[in-house]
Amino acid sequence: MSMDLELTDKVAVITGSSRGLGFASARVLVTEGCRVCICARTKDQLAKAEQELQEVAGRSDTVFAVPADVTTTDGIATVINSSIARFGRLDVLVNNVGQAGGGDIVQTTDEDWRDALDFTLYPAIRASRLAVPHMRRAGRGAIIMIASIWGRESGGRMTYNAVKAAEVSLAKSMARQLAPDGIRVNSVAPGSISFPGGSWYRRQQEDPDGMAKFIEYELPFGRFGQANEVGQVVAFLASEQASWVSGACITVDGCQSRSLI
Repeated sequence: MSMDLELTDKVAVITGSSRGLGFASARVLVTEGCRVCICARTKDQLAKAEQELQEVAGRSDTVFAVPADVTTTDGIATVINSSIARFGRLDVLVNNVGQAGGGDIVQTTDEDWRDALDFTLYPAIRASRLAVPHMRRAGRGAIIMIASIWGRESGGRMTYNAVKAAEVSLAKSMARQLAPDGIRVNSVAPGSISFPGGSWYRRQQEDPDGMAKFIEYELPFGRFGQANEVGQVVAFLASEQASWVSGACITVDGCQSRSLI
C-alpha cells in the first residue's frame, strides 16, 4: 500500500532546481501533486527542466519557472514574490543552491570564503526570511535545507564543510524558533550522489578506475546515490506525514558517513 503524502496542490519553491538534487526534488513533489516554482540562472536548462516537469505533471499550470540568480538579494526576492503572485501561497521551501571553492587554510582567500557564504548560506537565509511570513499567515509550512554529510562531520573542501555545517545549524535554530508558528524546518545531508552534469558523474567519466576504488572503500552499498533518492526524502519531510519531524538532519548517504548521530 502506498503512502499518501497529502501534497496535492501544495505550493513549493525549490532553489537551484534546473538539474541535480533540486530538479529531482521538484520532480518527486510534482509527482505527489505539488505545484512547484523552479529557478536557476541558465535559461535554456531551466526551460528544459520546466518542460520535463510539466510532462510529469500532465498539465502546464502546476510548474512555474523563474530565471533568477538566487545568490543575490533581488534574485531570491523575484523568485519568492513571483511564486506568490502565481500560486497565491507558499507551503514548502527547499533551499538547494550551494558551491564552495578554495584549498587549505593558507591557500583559501577571503574572496573564496565570501563566495562560499554568498553562494550557499546567504541564499538559504534570504529565501527563508521571505518565505516565513507567508507560512506564518497560513499557520503551517515546511522548510528543508539541502546540506551534506560534510556538514555533519569533517570531510570535503574546507569552505564547503563550513557552510554546510552552518546550514545544518541554521535549520536547527529556525526549527526551534518557528515551531510555535506550525512551521517545520529540517536539513537533508546527502552523501556522494551521481547525476548527469554533476561533479561525481564527471569524475566517473574522467577517472573510472579511481572512482571504482572510491566506491569500494567509501560506499558500502557499492554504488553512488541517485538524485531521486534524495528527492523522496525531501518530499516526505515536506509532507504532513513528517508532522513530528523538525530540527532533524536526515542523512541520505547509503551509510557513507561515519557520524554516530
